[in-house]
Amino acid sequence: MVGARSTRQKRAIAAVLAASKEFRSVQGIHAQLRASGQRVGLTTVYNQLRALAATGDVDVLRAEDGENLYRRCASDSHHHHLLCRLCGATVEIDSHQLETLTENLAVEAGFTDVTHTVEIVGTCPRH
Repeated sequence: MVGARSTRQKRAIAAVLAASKEFRSVQGIHAQLRASGQRVGLTTVYNQLRALAATGDVDVLRAEDGENLYRRCASDSHHHHLLCRLCGATVEIDSHQLETLTENLAVEAGFTDVTHTVEIVGTCPRH
């Protein structure tokens, strides 16, 4: 949470994210905070997670149902995730082929200063 003023709510949200290896929904994070006795509003959780995602302090991906999921990732470099649609398990991937494809598509279309978000959803080997 670089450059952000530390508040009780921010610290509580950061603690939940630090303790979890899986991507979590806003509602799930909020429910865990409430269950642990934290007084924090759902809107505050949404706003804090959106701010953390904007600064790159958390990764965000969109599940098949359209819900944003959040996780603090160990990797500081650009990467993508495979998400299991059944259990929510995630695997971080660093695909040079995907990055090359993205760059080539942008060049072919005449685009510059391109960023991208890719969600890859499937079923993990456990299912």
